[in-house]
Amino acid sequence: MLNLTKSSLGRAAALIASVAFLGACDWLVTPDQTTEITEVRGGQYVLDSDHAALLFKLNHLGFSTFLGRFTEFDASLDFDPEDIENASLEVVVEMASIDINLAEFEEELRGDNWLDTEQYPQAIYRTTSFVEAVDEDTFVFAGDLTFHGTTAPVNLVVNFNGGGRNFLTRSYTVGFSGSATFNRSDFGVDRFTSFGVGDEIGLEMHVEFMDAGGES
Repeated sequence: MLNLTKSSLGRAAALIASVAFLGACDWLVTPDQTTEITEVRGGQYVLDSDHAALLFKLNHLGFSTFLGRFTEFDASLDFDPEDIENASLEVVVEMASIDINLAEFEEELRGDNWLDTEQYPQAIYRTTSFVEAVDEDTFVFAGDLTFHGTTAPVNLVVNFNGGGRNFLTRSYTVGFSGSATFNRSDFGVDRFTSFGVGDEIGLEMHVEFMDAGGES
């Protein structure tokens, strides 16, 4: 006959509890995620600012690519995966949050010889229409960029990364990266372009959006 002592019963109970705990952990850490955009939940989304980056780059005298970022920006997204053509995105950038890891030059860039952040504190980008689907995960949108007091059209290339439940935030999340280029001289910021400081600005955005309703 099976002889179970209190200690063996305790070990068995501990083993069962451990297995159950690991199963729960696996549910928590394994993302319920899809890389198929047509399977993503549609609706309104807000930016997860803890998992968002906005970078810029330009040619520096032909020697290197100069990199920087903006540390404060917000964005909102409204889209239906079955109707990507009517998706809308708005990004609002606080221009004084420019970060190039050179504090003295950052202050110069905020001044009226460059960005003039006191007079033009924000840059705003809004999509206006759908241009094309490059493939099943990459889309091009037309939009308007308002920067340094001027509004001009700028296209945005958007790449879908994935969507699903995020166990860290407990929110349904979608992830995208985006890229765009424009000439800063088109917006009245043309200092030193004739001396080899790049006119063309490249933008990169890497973002996660959370369901605005807070649903997981």
